[in-house]
Amino acid sequence: MWGSKLTSVLLAVTALSPQVLAGLTPGTEKCQGYAASNVKKSISGLTADLSLNGNGCAIYGSDLKSLKLEVNYETNERIHVKISDPKDKRYEVPEITIPRPAAEKGLKNPDIIFNIQQNPFAFSISRRSTGEKIFETTGALVFEDQYIRLATKTAQNPNIYGLGEHTEPFKLPSTNFTRTLWNRDSFGVPNNSNLYGSHPVYFEHRKTGTHGVFLLNSNGMDIKIDNGVLEYNIIGGVLDFYFMAGPTAENVAAQYTQIVGLPAMHAYWGLGSHQCRWGYKTADEVAGVIANYSAAGIPLETMWTDIDYMDGHRVFSLDPKNFPLDKMRSIVSDLHKKEQKYIMMIDPAVAYQPYPSFERGVADNVFLKDTDGSIFKGVVWPGITAFPDWFHPNTSAYWTKEMEIFFNAETGVDIDGSWIDMNEPANFCRYPCNNPENTPNTGTKRRSLPMSSALGQLATRQTTGKNYISPPYAIHNDIEFGLSDRTVHTDVVHENGLIEYDVHNLYGTSMSTATYDALKARRPGKRPFVITRSTFAGAGHRVGKWLGDNLSTWHHYRNSISGVLQFNSIYQVPMVGADVCGFGDNTTSTLCARWTSLGAFTPFYRNHNIEGAVPQEPYRWPVVASAARKAIGVRYQLLDYFYTALWKQSQTGVPSVQPLWFQYPKDNKVWGMDLQFLYGPSVVVAPVTNENSTSVDIYLPDDIWYDYHTQSPVKSGNQTLTNVNFDEIPLFIRGGSILPIRKAEGAMTTAEVRRRDFELLIVPGKDGKASGELYLDDGESITPSAVTHVTFQYGNGRLKVQGKFGYKTSAKITAVKVLGGLRSLKQKKLAFAIEKTLDVLV
Repeated sequence: MWGSKLTSVLLAVTALSPQVLAGLTPGTEKCQGYAASNVKKSISGLTADLSLNGNGCAIYGSDLKSLKLEVNYETNERIHVKISDPKDKRYEVPEITIPRPAAEKGLKNPDIIFNIQQNPFAFSISRRSTGEKIFETTGALVFEDQYIRLATKTAQNPNIYGLGEHTEPFKLPSTNFTRTLWNRDSFGVPNNSNLYGSHPVYFEHRKTGTHGVFLLNSNGMDIKIDNGVLEYNIIGGVLDFYFMAGPTAENVAAQYTQIVGLPAMHAYWGLGSHQCRWGYKTADEVAGVIANYSAAGIPLETMWTDIDYMDGHRVFSLDPKNFPLDKMRSIVSDLHKKEQKYIMMIDPAVAYQPYPSFERGVADNVFLKDTDGSIFKGVVWPGITAFPDWFHPNTSAYWTKEMEIFFNAETGVDIDGSWIDMNEPANFCRYPCNNPENTPNTGTKRRSLPMSSALGQLATRQTTGKNYISPPYAIHNDIEFGLSDRTVHTDVVHENGLIEYDVHNLYGTSMSTATYDALKARRPGKRPFVITRSTFAGAGHRVGKWLGDNLSTWHHYRNSISGVLQFNSIYQVPMVGADVCGFGDNTTSTLCARWTSLGAFTPFYRNHNIEGAVPQEPYRWPVVASAARKAIGVRYQLLDYFYTALWKQSQTGVPSVQPLWFQYPKDNKVWGMDLQFLYGPSVVVAPVTNENSTSVDIYLPDDIWYDYHTQSPVKSGNQTLTNVNFDEIPLFIRGGSILPIRKAEGAMTTAEVRRRDFELLIVPGKDGKASGELYLDDGESITPSAVTHVTFQYGNGRLKVQGKFGYKTSAKITAVKVLGGLRSLKQKKLAFAIEKTLDVLV
C-alpha cells in the first residue's frame, strides 16, 4: 500500500517564490492568507481547518475567518481539492447540472500527489514518479464574501489551452492576458472578450507530459496569465478543483469526461450538410432554396429556419401568412420522402402576450420572478418576454409539452432536431430596464443587441446584504453596465432558492438539458440532435454547439479552427462548427469557397448568414458550388471514418478532432499550431488561410505522409503548397493508418452514403504496419440493438479484420489499396461482407 508514503508527502513544506508573491491583482500582496491546522490524513486524502492569519485582506469585503480543506484521491490520475465554508452555506454548482464522480476504491499507485504547506497555507500537485510540480500555489489565498483569489506558478511561456469560450489563439497568450467567464450575447464574437460559454478547464502541455486543471465553479470570474502566474479571481462560490495527471493529452481528455460526463453520440445524419439563413421570409423561399441545392447537384441533408417562421417572433408559433402550417408540413414531408431533415430555431424567451405558450407557462408558474414577486420582464425578438426558470420543478414538463404540441408529427411541424439560441440568456433591455416597453425589440440591420435610451444606474436593486448587481470586484464583462446589463438581472431568485448571480452561466446548459429531454420524449429511443449557443462544462454530454454570430472575415475563417479545437478536444463538445462563410456582414466568393471547404472537415457543417447581407448559399457562385461538391464528396467518403471517431469519443473521451501536438507531443513546432489539425485520428487538414491566396505554408511532423487526393507521398517538415485552387483543400494521411472509405460519389444524403460500399485504404507507417477501425450501427438509436465494431491490422503483407459483427448492412468492402506497396488483392478476394473475421493476404 502507498499510505505510508502519502503521509510523509502530505506534510512536505514547499518554499514560495518571492518574486511572484504579489500575484496579478493589485492589493493581494498585503494578504497573509490562512494557516492550516488539525490536518487529518487518510489513505484516500486529507482534511484540514484553515484559519485566517491576522485581520485578513479586506480588499473586496470581509475575509472568511475559517475555511475547510478536503483532498481526495479519487482515481490514480485524479485528485479532488475543495476549499469551502465549514458551515456549507456557500453556493456550489448543483449536482443536477454536474453529478459528482465517485472515487475508486483500493488505490495503490496514484500518478499525482498533494503536498501541503501549513503556514501560510499553500499547496502543490506533483507527479509521483518525478516530483515535477504541475500546480503550485503562489501568494496568499484570499477568500472573501464575493471575491476569491488563488494563483499558481507557470513557466514563463507555458503551453496552456482552454479557459473558454474565447476567440484567442488555441494556445493562450502567456503575458498580460485576462479571460473572463460570464456568458453573454456577443455578436461578432470579438477578441479579448467573454463570449457565449464558460468552461473553466485548461490543459497544460510540457515536454514531460500533459495535465489538466478543472475548477468546478459557475460564478463569474477573471483568469489572468502573466509573468509566470495563472491567477483565478472569482466573485462567488467555492474552490472546487479537479487535477488530472494525464500524462498524455488524450489521457487528460478522457479523465475530464470522468468528471463532466462522456459526450453524447449524435445521429449519423447530423454529419450531413446543413443550410440556414436569418431572412428566409416565406415558406416558398425555403422551398426554393431546397430546390436550388438539388438543381446545383450539391448535397443538402438538413434545411433550417431561423426566427422568420414565428408569428410576431413568438416562440412555438407560425406566421399564418408567410409560413402557413399546410405549407410547412408539405415542405417537411417532402424533405422526409427524400431522406432529408428539417430543424427550426427555438429561443428561451416566451412572449409576454396572451397566447397559449405564455398562458400555459403562467398557469404552471414556470417563469422567473422579479424581486417583487412578479414575472421578470425582459425584451427579446417578440417584445416583452418572460424567461423559463429551468430550476423550477414544473419547467421541464412545461417545455416538453410545448415542443410536443408545436412539433407534433401529425398536426404540427415535424422537426428532426432543435436549434436553441439566445440562451445566455440574452435580453435587449439595458440595465436597470425600468421601462422594458420602451426598448426596441428588433435588429433589422444586424443581429446585435438593440440599444435603449435609458442607460440606467448600477446597484439600484438589492435584496440582501450582498451586492448581486454590482459586486465589489468587477470582472471584465465586455458590456457597458455590469453583470445584469442585457440579461436576466443577477438578483433574481430561482424557485429552488438559487440566485441568478451564481447560476447565470448555467442557463444555456439548463435549457439544453430540458430541450434534449423534450426531444427524447418526442421520439423515444432516438438520439436527440440539439445545437446550442450558450454552454457550460459538461454541455457536450447532451448537445452540440455552433460558434455563435461570427462575421464574414478571413480572421473569423481562420479563428474557427481554434474554436472547433477548443470545444472538441478540450471542452468535450464534439459536435461543433462555425457558421460557414460567416454570419454577419457580406462574404465574398473566394472567402465562401475556402470556408465551404474548411467547414466540411469540422463535425457540425452549416452555412448560415444574416438578414440583409448578400445571400451565400453555395450555389450562388460557381467556385463555391464546385468547392461544396468536392468538399462534401470527400466528407461523405470519410463519413464512417469520422463517425467511428465520434463514437470512440462518446465511449472513451478521446477527441475526434485534435491539434497536432496531441499526436506529436515532443515536436515543439506544433505546440502553437491552430491552422492545421487532425480530423479523426489519421487525416491532417491544412487549409489555405490567407485572403485570395492560392498557396499555403504547412508543416508536417516527422512521419510518413500521403496526399489524400493524389495518394502520392509527401515529405515531412516545412513546405509551401502552391496552385491550390479556390475549390480545393489540402488533406494528408498519416502513416500507420487504415481508412474505411465509402464510395460516396454523387451521394446527395447521408442515407444514400450508408448504402454505399467501402474501400480500405492502407497507409503503412515507418515500421510497415497500419491499423484502423470501423463502427457501424443504425445511426439513430440511443442504445442500438446491433452494432458492428471491427479493427483492421496490417503488417507483413497481411490484413487482419476482426471484431464484433452484429449490425447487418448490404455494404461490402470491395477493394483494398495499399499505398507505398502492393496495390490490390487478387480478384477472388476483392468482395466480402462485413460479417465475419477475415484474414486476407495482400
